[in-house]
Amino acid sequence: MRPKEPLALVELKGTNHLTKEQKQQRESEEIPAPADNIVPPDFLTAKQKKRFNEIAADLQAIGIMANIDAPALARYVVAEYQYEKLTGIVRKILSRAEDVPEYLAKVLTAQDKLFRQCRAAASDLGMTITSRCRIVIPKAEAKPKNRFDMFGDEEDASVG
Repeated sequence: MRPKEPLALVELKGTNHLTKEQKQQRESEEIPAPADNIVPPDFLTAKQKKRFNEIAADLQAIGIMANIDAPALARYVVAEYQYEKLTGIVRKILSRAEDVPEYLAKVLTAQDKLFRQCRAAASDLGMTITSRCRIVIPKAEAKPKNRFDMFGDEEDASVG
């Protein structure tokens, strides 16, 4: 079963076959998530809070960040910060001739795990191209007239 899409998205896609009552019910079931108090959690460092605020502002600008997303964004910022630190360590190891292969392998494994965490969190937050493509609301287009338009929006069009 696919997750429910917001009624506005369903209507814009033009793929709905909902009655007025069904539309009203779906509208009443939708819970808007407020985006009026997005603050970085206390466990972030000052540098991480700055990064958090930059990303949060970008996500708010495109309308996909809400207050409840703050912890997920904070986890992303922490994973990104740790990934960047490990990347610096990898560069140092690779620049030395006397590399310790076992140590390098462990650092690369940790770096890969952090990269995966960053990518997963970014995808969840709509910070990747593919995740944004999934949440973009298409613009409504005028539908061409067809021969069935004369029947209107009758709820029960069955013949019986």
